[in-house]
Amino acid sequence: MKQQILIIGAGFSGMWSALSAVRLLDQQQRLDVAVTLLAPQAELRVRPRFYETDLASTVAPLGPLFDTVGVRFVQGSATQIDAASKRVTYRDASGNQAELRYDRLILASGSQVARPPLEGIEHFTFDIDSLESAQRLEAHLRSLGQQPESAARNTVVVVGGGFTGIETATEMPARLRAILGEQTDIRVIVVDMAKQVGGALGEELAKIVADASASLGVTWRLGSPVSRVDKHGVQLGNGERIAASTVIFAVGVKASPLTRQINGERDPHGRLHVDRNLKVLGQDAIYATGDTAYAAVDNLGNHALMTCQHAIALGRSAGNNAAADLIGVAPIAYSQAKYVTCLDLGGWGAVFTEGWERKVVLTGKEGKELKTQINTQWIYPPVADRETALAAADPLIPVVA
Repeated sequence: MKQQILIIGAGFSGMWSALSAVRLLDQQQRLDVAVTLLAPQAELRVRPRFYETDLASTVAPLGPLFDTVGVRFVQGSATQIDAASKRVTYRDASGNQAELRYDRLILASGSQVARPPLEGIEHFTFDIDSLESAQRLEAHLRSLGQQPESAARNTVVVVGGGFTGIETATEMPARLRAILGEQTDIRVIVVDMAKQVGGALGEELAKIVADASASLGVTWRLGSPVSRVDKHGVQLGNGERIAASTVIFAVGVKASPLTRQINGERDPHGRLHVDRNLKVLGQDAIYATGDTAYAAVDNLGNHALMTCQHAIALGRSAGNNAAADLIGVAPIAYSQAKYVTCLDLGGWGAVFTEGWERKVVLTGKEGKELKTQINTQWIYPPVADRETALAAADPLIPVVA
């Protein structure tokens, strides 16, 4: 019976883990090890683009790629991880329960939007955390065109002024005008606890976000949290009431609940602490990657963020190192010293920064061209050609953006 490397999740980290594991096994001519990936769909859903209107192009099929490189795909959702017996229980597409065994497990089950216990949040807010939730938001926005003219209909409140909130908010004026008409008096309001626009992004980047917001007509309510949401709008902690038919929650994410089934230390987002090879501390056969891993990127105290930029490189390292551990060859320690950001600012353009201090390099049209290239080309799966795909999974590939 073949030894098994089992990967949970088909996001950026899961896909690249699978390709990287196969790459090393191929190089070592190890036909006695199989790579299996368990996920609800054999497709990469490009989550960084869910703030856009064109959601059809944010799904990339993985079946042909997996067939080409020899990854076994199992359709289902993991429900239980038993580290002692090295088994994972899952529900298949028909709802039946089944099991998969493993010799090495790579947890790449990602993250989900963090929803605080706030009155009305479950019934009266939208998010862009998943393809389904992004589709639900798009259907809702389109339905606004059938509603009578009102201030609430024309108002979108985005709760959270981080990267997701900013990209969602700055794209929203164009989305609303395409539905409600160019002359409609729309309002897009970002509610954020910071004391200044883009307060968590650094002074240079924050100023650009403020300028772009002003040019697009996006306004900010700062320093007061949302205290309640209902079908007619939001109530802020300072007593202000904002009438809105659309409230989008974009405050942050937390690691997949599956992380709680593995004994190990976690960070405040629920991510498992891992060593430099991405093995979960205290575990002999379990690796964490992507949004489930609290991983150092360098020797300066910086850690991977919950972004596709880090997830891709983390996946390449996790797959390689889980395979290396299993067959007894030297691992390649995860390292990703270069950090960049490319923030979409809707009709204003985009801004590209380098370094943890976020030094601005490109803005406006030039930034938008790079953002479009990243979002539509660089982060998509490789073509379904074995040699090309495995070469792209090399954990030593320099990370450019």
